[in-house]
Amino acid sequence: MRVVGVKELKNHLSEYIRIAGQGERVLVTNRDRVVAELVAPEAGRSLEVPDAVLADLVREGILTPALIRATEPPSTAPDVPITQLLVDLARDRGDR
Repeated sequence: MRVVGVKELKNHLSEYIRIAGQGERVLVTNRDRVVAELVAPEAGRSLEVPDAVLADLVREGILTPALIRATEPPSTAPDVPITQLLVDLARDRGDR
């Protein structure tokens, strides 16, 4: 375990990030008080940022994963032709 002050951390951030990434815990202090810890990612944590963020949102209950995995991407074809949408829009605006 290493202990480093905020100023030293700021001046040598890349070095301390590398140390933490190798598994050593780095305690960050401000006026001799521990204010943060740098640690390596948890085991099983995705190394890709979007995957890790999504996994955290699911873990916190903010996001619910799909129950069925789609085999094909969703269709991009419109459900209603644009001409019909314009007719409906004009009719709805006429009701006002």
